[in-house]
Amino acid sequence: MVKSKAAVLYESGYDMPYVKSEPLKIETVTLASPGPNELLIQVRAAGLCHSDLSVINGSRKRQTPMVLGHEAAGVVTEIGENVTGFDVGDHVVCAFVPSCGQCLPCKEGRPALCEPGAAANNAGEMFSGGTRIQKEDDTDVYSHIGISGFSEYSIVSTNSAIKIDPDLPFDQAALFGCAVITGLGAVINTAAVKPGTDVAVVGLGGIGMNAVLGSVLAGAKSIIAVDLNEEKLAHAKELGATAVYNASDDDVVEQIKADTSGGVHYAFETAGVVPAMKTAYNITRRGGTTITSGLPDPKDEFSFPQVVLTAEERTIKGSYLGSCVPARDIPRYISLFKQGKLPVDQLIGEKIALEDINEGFDRLHAGKSQRIIVEFPST
Repeated sequence: MVKSKAAVLYESGYDMPYVKSEPLKIETVTLASPGPNELLIQVRAAGLCHSDLSVINGSRKRQTPMVLGHEAAGVVTEIGENVTGFDVGDHVVCAFVPSCGQCLPCKEGRPALCEPGAAANNAGEMFSGGTRIQKEDDTDVYSHIGISGFSEYSIVSTNSAIKIDPDLPFDQAALFGCAVITGLGAVINTAAVKPGTDVAVVGLGGIGMNAVLGSVLAGAKSIIAVDLNEEKLAHAKELGATAVYNASDDDVVEQIKADTSGGVHYAFETAGVVPAMKTAYNITRRGGTTITSGLPDPKDEFSFPQVVLTAEERTIKGSYLGSCVPARDIPRYISLFKQGKLPVDQLIGEKIALEDINEGFDRLHAGKSQRIIVEFPST
C-alpha cells in the first residue's frame, strides 16, 4: 500500500470559476498494492484534457468520488503477479482504453473499441474489476478510465501501459497517451488522409493541433485551421497550417468553400461541440469525409439532410483514441518526434502543480492555453 496526494472529484456541476468553487479536492488517498497484471507507477506528468473537464462540468457523468486524469506518464515502482514485459524503473505512457486482445474489436485490430475495456471504464473500475483507491476513512474511490493520473501514484493495468525510452521527458511523453494518438491517429488511421488533398481542422486544442501536425505528416496540400482564438490560429500556422479562419466570422463556411473550390476532402472536428461539427460538415466537399473526435455532451444532436450522403457520396466517421493500436502507434509516433517530424513539444503550454489544478481547468475551459501539464516532483 502507498499514500498518494491526489485530486478527487466528489460531484459534478460546480459553478465556475473552479479556482473558487474547487470541484477537485487535493487529498491524500491510499492505493492498494498492484494486483495480477497491474503496475504501480509514480506519475510524473499528466495533461489536462476536455474529457476530464466534461466530467467536472457534468456533461459526461461518472461515478464519484473519483480521481480524474487520463493522459499520464510515469515510472514503474512496483509490479503485480503475472506481469511480463515490465520491470521496476521502466518509463511508461498510459493509454486510457485497456485492450483485452480477445473480444471481436480487438481481434479486428480495433483495440480502442475493446468491449471489456469499455465496460471497466464505464464502471469506474480497474480492467480486472474493483478499485484500488481508498480515502483515509476506507471509502472506495473510483478510477478514471483506468488511469486516474491526477495523483502522485496510480495503479494501472499492463493493458493500459506502453513502455517508452527513458530519455523522453515526462511532460512530452504524457501527450502521447491522449492528445497525440487521438489527433494524429484521426488523420493517419481513421481518415487515412492522402497526399495532395485538402484538409481542415475545426478546433485547435491539444487534439486539433495534433491533427494539424498529422496533416503535415500525411502530405496534405492545404491545411486549414479554424478556431475562435487568434493566438491558437497563429500557432497553427507556425505548425504548418496553410490558412486560418476565425470561426466567429459569419461567412466562414462560404470563405473556406470559395478558397478551396467547393470544400475540403477531409474535415476534422476536434472541439466536441455541435457548432464545430456543423462547420466541419459544411466545409466538406462532395465525395469528402467529415471526421469527429470530440466528445460532446451526450444530449447534443447533430442533423443533416440524409439525401446528401447519397447524392454527394459523403462520409461521416467517428474516431475514438485515433483508431489507434497504442502498443504499435505510440512507439511509432515517439520515433517521429525524435526525428523532428512531429514537434509535439511545441504544443505544451503551462506547467502547473497539482494544487493549481482547479485554476488550470478554468484556463482550459476558456481556451486560452495550449496543453496544460501537471508536473509531479521526483521523490
